[in-house]
Amino acid sequence: MLRIAAVLTLIANTAAADPDFWKFEWPNTDFENTSVENWVEILSGGPPRDGIPALDDPTFIDASGENRIEDREPVITLELQGEVPRAYPIRYLMWHEIVNDEVAGRPIAVTFCPLCNSGITFDRRVGGQVLTFGVSGKLRNSDMIMFDRETESWWQQAIGIGIVGELTGVELQTLPSWMESWAEFKARNPDGLVMDQPNQRRNYGANPYVQYDSSHRPFLYSGEVPPHGIEPLARVVRVGDTAWPMTRIAQEGVISEEGVVLSWTAGQASALDTQNIGQGRDVGTVRVRDSAGVDLAHDVMFAFAFHAFWPDGTWMLAQ
Repeated sequence: MLRIAAVLTLIANTAAADPDFWKFEWPNTDFENTSVENWVEILSGGPPRDGIPALDDPTFIDASGENRIEDREPVITLELQGEVPRAYPIRYLMWHEIVNDEVAGRPIAVTFCPLCNSGITFDRRVGGQVLTFGVSGKLRNSDMIMFDRETESWWQQAIGIGIVGELTGVELQTLPSWMESWAEFKARNPDGLVMDQPNQRRNYGANPYVQYDSSHRPFLYSGEVPPHGIEPLARVVRVGDTAWPMTRIAQEGVISEEGVVLSWTAGQASALDTQNIGQGRDVGTVRVRDSAGVDLAHDVMFAFAFHAFWPDGTWMLAQ
């Protein structure tokens, strides 16, 4: 049924691959200002604008008081210097995809695209203006297209760049954050904070994309498969325009090259495997630092998405 639905959605989107069609839904978006050359690349993921509701001003509780999250469940960790570390559970981001938050006066957006396994934290400030992000319901190369409520420009989540509207070409600052298990976060940050469960009716803790990361093809993706025989839904660690296969990092334990130090430890469940997120197979946690031990901005994404957005990117294969 999923395959049939994808085909029908693709047919409908192809017929509507014209920005004039979207102007009814997006009357305030400047479609004349865009970096998109082929509108067929942009598809509806199913839910309409805000059909996946982003979260604003989340509440937090002490990590020591949280007992709903299983130890192996993934969280996105943000540790800004001088601030109390925060964990954003994937069990909530799976259903909301964007959290608009503020840490020590810095407006941030914690984002997660399940179809690309892409979890990135952005600074929401652009030229002195603070943006608030929502989920457009559109996909490009199976990756979430965000929009800001201030100018209604569209943003590609995987690259953090405006692609349609007034802010086309503007790049958001990416902050160092990473996915790790809830147990890892708690052990390192016993006095840390964790985002509290949103007051919405969602099946938190469940994965609506059962065995997605074992699929042969991504959902609503018609682009090229990755080179070097790498499976499309294999995880890679992206730093800039360079990617390391997760399997290589897991095998070697620690890799130090290109000025980057990558280390792998077991214990983090895949959020896109079993129905219960905390019971997914072990994909491990990767930390990415420079030679001085400072955390670097990066992303753990599927190989097809890296190849789609960085077709000339560098693949760091086994030496």
